[in-house]
Amino acid sequence: MIRVVLFLISVAVVAVGFVWFADRPGDVAITWMGYRVETSLMVAALAVAALVLVVMFVWAILRGIIRSPEQVSLFFRHRRAMKGYLAISRGLIAIGAGDMRVARQSADEAARLSPGEPLALLLAAQSAQMAGDRGTAEQAFRAMSTRADTKLLGLRGLYIEAQRRNDPVAARRVALEAMRAQPSLVWAGQAVLDDHCAASDWAGALLALDQMKSGLDKADYRRKRAVLLTARALALDEIDRDTSRANALEAVKLAPDLVPAAALAGRRLAEAGEARKAGKILTAAWKLNPHPDIADAYANLRFGDTARARLTRMQTLAEKLPGQREGALALARAALEAQEFGTARAALAPYLSSPTQRVATLMAQIEDAEHHDQGRVREWMGRAMRAAGDPVWTADGVVSDRWLPVSPNGRLDGYVWRVPLAELGVSRPVIEFTEAPAAAPVEPAPPAPASDGADESPLRKSRMAAKPTVKAVEPVIPLVHAPDDPGPDLGLDVDPVAEPSTPPARDPWRRFLQLFR
Repeated sequence: MIRVVLFLISVAVVAVGFVWFADRPGDVAITWMGYRVETSLMVAALAVAALVLVVMFVWAILRGIIRSPEQVSLFFRHRRAMKGYLAISRGLIAIGAGDMRVARQSADEAARLSPGEPLALLLAAQSAQMAGDRGTAEQAFRAMSTRADTKLLGLRGLYIEAQRRNDPVAARRVALEAMRAQPSLVWAGQAVLDDHCAASDWAGALLALDQMKSGLDKADYRRKRAVLLTARALALDEIDRDTSRANALEAVKLAPDLVPAAALAGRRLAEAGEARKAGKILTAAWKLNPHPDIADAYANLRFGDTARARLTRMQTLAEKLPGQREGALALARAALEAQEFGTARAALAPYLSSPTQRVATLMAQIEDAEHHDQGRVREWMGRAMRAAGDPVWTADGVVSDRWLPVSPNGRLDGYVWRVPLAELGVSRPVIEFTEAPAAAPVEPAPPAPASDGADESPLRKSRMAAKPTVKAVEPVIPLVHAPDDPGPDLGLDVDPVAEPSTPPARDPWRRFLQLFR
């Protein structure tokens, strides 16, 4: 609507102008080289306007003729670029679909049509990775690493290729170069951090963590820094106690629930005579994560205390979390040392119906110390052998008797205090059996001689009475690496194919019918 109004206003202005010139006629005379031209002002204005239009038209034609080679070249370049773009798109889609032949053809076409294009280099590298041509892939990544716009992508590819050929020196060099180019790059910082952790260079690991701070979540950064400070404190514990205590205290501030940091800080503060501060740190850590190391450090806050004083202190700590097994175990252990056997038995009483290994072992120690009853001791030790496990420091399927900052697979803060294999659950058996095909009836076995059951053990009776539950085995789907991240070299040229869990049943009648097809 506004445009229409503006158009009408413009037409009205032009019309008013024409009327104004028509009401005020005038003459224009041009004398040139003996010629004299006289006309009205309106005709002269129209003639000038027509002359300007003719000149503009002629100039447009001349400029088009002059620029025609450039326009033709631009047209062909645009057409070539579009073909290259389509080849890149087709190749990337083929990589996602796992079509190696189309991916390589598209990569070659993209390299011919768009040489030096970043996406063309990426397509060439990924198609070479899919085909197992590491040399070509590394050349493409190296070419990308020389360009400013694709340097980080090329370094990432070179790092993966160095890992695949098991070259830690080259991987470390590439990660350092990527970290210098962009300190907040998480994968490069993590690679440098893992390298320092593998060498137990905790000072270098802390420096690498600070350089990648901007790329990490705040909570993740605080946790990793606390773990590294704890590892450094443990390494300096026998060399420089003051520095070790300072690192442990900083780690506690960053992660109050980190058990080794709290336990070490509590022990070192107790040695320095700061039992009150140590007690606050240990109590806060106990409320967040009850652990035997914290209980042991809390029990020894003051050196030279009697066993009864330690028992009183453990009673205070156990009351912080009533009904907690670790508190009951710590209290029972302190009561055993103080010869308060009734207190020890009362602490363990709620857990005797289904004791764990530590509960049963502690009960055996109580029986030995109080009554010297070797029969009861052997009974409790036998129950300990059959009892459920207790939490331990475990990581990557490996159990450790103490906390370690790095797991066997090189993962920082990988050790967790838990029962080994607890994540498997007990809702169903680990191995299930397929139902066996119906068999032909057989002659019944002769009846066994009667028995009064005195010779049969309870274990045998339970095995004879129990009947296995028959369930079908679910198929296993093989895992395949994503095309954009080759991962470790498995030596497979093609994706693995799931094999049937059971061989197909042979049907003679069906085989006979297939002869007539």
